[in-house]
Amino acid sequence: MIQIGRINKLKAHIKTEAGMLLIDDSKNEVLLPEQYVPSNLKVNDPIEVFVYRDSDDWLVATTNKPLIELDNFGLLEAKEATNFGAFMDYGVDKDLLVPFKEQSTKIEAGKSYVVFMFLDEDTNRLIGSTKIQKFLNNEFLEIKEGEEVDLIVFEDSPLGYFVVVNNYYKGLIYHNEVFKKINVGDRLKGYVKKIKENHEVDISLQKLGFENVLSNTEFILDYLKKHQGFINLTDNSSPEEISAMLNMSKKTFKKSIGILYRQQLINIAKDGVHLISGD
Repeated sequence: MIQIGRINKLKAHIKTEAGMLLIDDSKNEVLLPEQYVPSNLKVNDPIEVFVYRDSDDWLVATTNKPLIELDNFGLLEAKEATNFGAFMDYGVDKDLLVPFKEQSTKIEAGKSYVVFMFLDEDTNRLIGSTKIQKFLNNEFLEIKEGEEVDLIVFEDSPLGYFVVVNNYYKGLIYHNEVFKKINVGDRLKGYVKKIKENHEVDISLQKLGFENVLSNTEFILDYLKKHQGFINLTDNSSPEEISAMLNMSKKTFKKSIGILYRQQLINIAKDGVHLISGD
């Protein structure tokens, strides 16, 4: 079955003046317009294409890679905003419409927004929405505490950053646990810190517990090797200074430095941390 809004693996079937007809295993057809037909594509060759409806509502294929696929989230730029909707650039010839009723806030041309793409049941056309939370459901969580997860940041709130977790769930990263600059639309790796009784999910960008300390210990050692064996940080350095330089909390920094010191890999002096030469 040819799936609209997704990358399909099809087979070249018939060459025409308009392009190449492609078919799936059930002999369903879709046209790959001439401008997208690779010069070396021959009949019966397999090819991966994205399938969507063009401006005339015909089903067409393209070799252009979309920035977002069906039932997924992505950061898209608005090319045009009208009274009935906004048109978002998602990497193919036809822009993705986000109807006014599907906008969490009014979309402005030239700005970027996290968008969810879905198939409108009435028109069978691809539609976008910036009302991200209505597409997330934490009722049946198939993640567990400590698990590494994929994240997309979709909102910066006073409490922290709300994120899409594994394309299905809603999570929160608290501002005071972020030690590097992140922006709405960023794709990140994170870890499930806590699952609450009400199914709210707290997310950490750092590994949890002692694994976080060990990971940052290796990071500090690598940093020292790349910076002439010296870090201009001490016990008196502020949390902000440590976060800006190493993207970690002061507590984690002190624990990691303690491990390196006990391993006799560093010296701790008044001016900072010095790597002990292996010579």
